[in-house]
Amino acid sequence: MKPALKLEHVNLSYGTVSALEDVSLIIPRQTRTAIVGPNGAGKSSLMKAVLGLETVTNGRIELLGESGNIAQIVEKKVAYIPQSSRVNWNFPATVFEIVLMGRYAHINNILKRPSRLDKEIVDAALEKMNLQEVRNRQIDQLSGGQRQRVFIARSLAQEAELYFMDEPLAGIDQLTETIIMDTLKEFQAQGKTSIVIHHDLSTLSTYFDHLVWLNRGIVDAGPLSEVLTENNYQKTYGVQAQTFLMEK
Repeated sequence: MKPALKLEHVNLSYGTVSALEDVSLIIPRQTRTAIVGPNGAGKSSLMKAVLGLETVTNGRIELLGESGNIAQIVEKKVAYIPQSSRVNWNFPATVFEIVLMGRYAHINNILKRPSRLDKEIVDAALEKMNLQEVRNRQIDQLSGGQRQRVFIARSLAQEAELYFMDEPLAGIDQLTETIIMDTLKEFQAQGKTSIVIHHDLSTLSTYFDHLVWLNRGIVDAGPLSEVLTENNYQKTYGVQAQTFLMEK
């Protein structure tokens, strides 16, 4: 089976500033993969490059075994949850409307009107994320944890094969963190893949089974049990490891 994601010698620059340098990487399917690295390491840039939101300088990207029609693959089979700080929370939409957006790629009629089945799938996603009581509320009226669960619900409604999440656990409550990570485990049991930019190194072994160390280039990547080492931490962050291997 071809990997969920394969990069070969990918470079990305913003003007004269290099964000990614000769990145070659393989992420297997049906993994819960964390991408870790210091601020400015290129984690978000890597994710955006894969999704076509940034144009790479050179290199090759293969997504779910495809390299020639990435935009279509992203639309049909990939869900993306951006950093909460990059979302316009004043956008005039209800919780239900935001989650319904996850169905648009599946709606085939000319008027793009959701079917009864689409609405049922949205309702199920809202219920799973414990959001039914706020379904008609504007998104700017939600707590931080509820907002993040809205985007998880949208990805559930999308019925994707591959999930990209940019620091989904930042600034949320423990209940939401548990719901999100339990959902990723369910995705994996269904044969799906999650790739998550993560910042809390102490929870890596609890939440993930595959790991990418990134600092503009790939320091190391592989099964978490093999690459979660103090040596890789030091190479990536440039400082001595202290207690990052200790779970909460």
